[in-house]
Amino acid sequence: MSFIDHFETLEDTRSHINKKHELLDVIFLTVVAILSGAEGWKDIKQFGDNKIDWLRKFRRFENGIPVDDTIARIISTLEPTALLTCFVSWVNEIRSSQGQSVINFDGKTLRHSFDGDRKTAIHSVSAYAVEQGLVLAQCKSLGKKNEVSTVMELIELLEIKGNIITADAMHCLKKVATAIDKKGGDYVLQVKNNQSKLSDEIKAYFHKVRRDNKELIASHTHSTTNDGHGRIEQRTYVQLPVSSWLEQRKGWANLRSVIEVTRVRYLNGNQSSETAYYISSLDVNLPQIAKTIRSHWAIENSSHWVLDMTFKEDESRIRRGDAPENMATFRRFAMNLARLSSIKDSVKGKLKQAAWSDDIRQ
Repeated sequence: MSFIDHFETLEDTRSHINKKHELLDVIFLTVVAILSGAEGWKDIKQFGDNKIDWLRKFRRFENGIPVDDTIARIISTLEPTALLTCFVSWVNEIRSSQGQSVINFDGKTLRHSFDGDRKTAIHSVSAYAVEQGLVLAQCKSLGKKNEVSTVMELIELLEIKGNIITADAMHCLKKVATAIDKKGGDYVLQVKNNQSKLSDEIKAYFHKVRRDNKELIASHTHSTTNDGHGRIEQRTYVQLPVSSWLEQRKGWANLRSVIEVTRVRYLNGNQSSETAYYISSLDVNLPQIAKTIRSHWAIENSSHWVLDMTFKEDESRIRRGDAPENMATFRRFAMNLARLSSIKDSVKGKLKQAAWSDDIRQ
């Protein structure tokens, strides 16, 4: 099925008088233009004018390319939740042949999407499949403090059975763990002060086991060392099965292990260290837990950074109606399409090639 077919269920809210241009034509134009480096309405219009013959191989464009203001009006009136549903439908079709993954949840603010008051800038939460390098969904949140309800929506929306969900300490909540478990997923959640009793008890548990059972600690420890850019980082993972000694385990769905991660960094002759704690529904498997925790920040490096540096998302001043949220979805659509391409190049390089070559874009 062509990616554009997944948008056929979108409702076109325009009156018949104003339907000079087909909705799917405009959506196809927008996605392909972004895939070729377009950043705003004028770029999309100019791409369409220059590539109209190529575009007509796939869509009719009976009345040519709409003016940039018309493109903006049509995109801004799309219902964001309905658009997201189409996006997820396409991603799920792709994932069915790509296997399972670690899925990161993390928030991101579109810094220039505000109109007047900076506090109105759009904040969204994305779900990112690490192994496939795909954004699975992104959903608008009512600010960073309201991320939890958005994550709950995404858990309900996504197919997560057999996948491992990671999220920062803000989402270390019993209701989040329960929602993941009900959908057949596993979780690795960082524990901080928002779960102070659980955090204190986990620290005391590791202290107790070190004192009373050094052999268990030794057999449940895994260390890695990485270097680069003048920095050496050593990570030590200790994963222990949950025992009845942990009173705070109660109420956490399928809680099976607790993890301690100590990171020691050496940079320019200086040493620093930090220790973090996690809870998980996974049984003790040190290589798996090390890979899962390390991969959590993939969403920052492989998704958010690419969106800002390659797609210029942080600089976008699109503000009309629901256009900022909808364009964020289209950017993730384009980034996924670039990642799925078999061309050996960076995402930025693939966008350049798509802009230059009709064959590459096809």
